[in-house]
Amino acid sequence: MSGLLFFATTAALMVMMINSGLALVGRDTVRERPIPWAAVGLTALAVAGVVIQLFWAGAMDALDSDPAKTGWWRVVTSVFMQNGGVAGTLWNVVTLAVVAGLAQWFWGGPLTVVLFAGGIFLPERMDALLGMGGPSTDPRNFAGSSGATYFLGATLATALLMRTRVPKQRLLAVAVPVLGLVMWFAQSNGHGLVAVYGFVAGLPAWGAWRGFEARRAR
Repeated sequence: MSGLLFFATTAALMVMMINSGLALVGRDTVRERPIPWAAVGLTALAVAGVVIQLFWAGAMDALDSDPAKTGWWRVVTSVFMQNGGVAGTLWNVVTLAVVAGLAQWFWGGPLTVVLFAGGIFLPERMDALLGMGGPSTDPRNFAGSSGATYFLGATLATALLMRTRVPKQRLLAVAVPVLGLVMWFAQSNGHGLVAVYGFVAGLPAWGAWRGFEARRAR
């Protein structure tokens, strides 16, 4: 039962972040929007990682992020490896495609890539800053794109909170970090804490986006 609840809350958090993104860009406009090429590129890297794993038995040993192993590249390559079985792999790839697409339609391609990179590099640093010690709360378990995806998705909730005045939408946005904290403290579910980190990172991203929009308007 605890395992089922873990997966249910993890999925619920993702649904909330996707709904935040849809509220930002407009549900009715999705089909009319251009192809989000940055999102396509990130998803293609994740798919390529899966293909490499299928055809190279030593891929995880060479490319995961096990701290017991050396290799400067591992922190990046591990994101595009998957270790959650068939269902977990499909979930990670599909949610990456959806979240990155929504992010690009709102933030733009360059900022989306920067925020995704933040989801790769920042969680462990933020753990250290908060003095948590022990293994990183990044839920990748040394491999997988979910940590960076949840981080990126949470920035959409931040943008929605800052942009909208609709009470229902603001409640949805605030619910993302609240549920994230509950998941972390009640389940030690790292997806929740990574989402909180992403929500916080969304604040400077919002400032950068507003500045860019102001310059473009002039």
